[in-house]
Amino acid sequence: MAGTITALKVQKNARDRVNVYLDGEFAFGLALIHALWLRVGQTLTDQEIESLKASDTIEKARQRAVEFIAYRPRSEKEVRQRLQRAGAPEDVIEEIVASLRAAALLDDASFSRSWVDSRMRNGPRSRRMLAWELRQKGIDPATIEASLEAVSDSEAAYQAALRRWPRVAAMQPDCQRRRKLSEYLARNGFDYDIIEDAIGRVERDMAAGQEADQEPPLESF
Repeated sequence: MAGTITALKVQKNARDRVNVYLDGEFAFGLALIHALWLRVGQTLTDQEIESLKASDTIEKARQRAVEFIAYRPRSEKEVRQRLQRAGAPEDVIEEIVASLRAAALLDDASFSRSWVDSRMRNGPRSRRMLAWELRQKGIDPATIEASLEAVSDSEAAYQAALRRWPRVAAMQPDCQRRRKLSEYLARNGFDYDIIEDAIGRVERDMAAGQEADQEPPLESF
């Protein structure tokens, strides 16, 4: 396959890639960053061509991984699985993961904290459920424990019930509302005692708020 470069053309649909032509025929595509040192008239040996192709394989995998983690934070396991599904060789995957880790673009500890923070803001759930989710992401036990250090099941259950309240507030009788709230909290991994305390706390807060709204205004003198 050795030959002389007769043309270098930027791909129409991928401006960061270049088509390399040897002896008048298309030979292979290459990331622009690896094509910068090439020139028309240059002769490439078989070994140089294989080296360029190997570098391109790594670059394509790196770009795929970077795009994957740009959408939202990912764990190492998620990145590995993504590259495996894309057909990247294991040695390439190891190199990509190592480079992303070195660049602080891949950090399971940071990912775990971000995951827990997001869950607690958008849909509070129990420590047990959060730990299970993080295990599915490939996070090790010590990192999981550290990321859950500030999580309180009591407070999380209260916040979850409070967020759910508008959906069940109008239900009658009250026992139906409590049942719906209990089922919702149970699906999010909370224990019975925690659920009972959280629902009672929300009901008391809602009742206190209604009483405050109904108080007559003070007479002005």
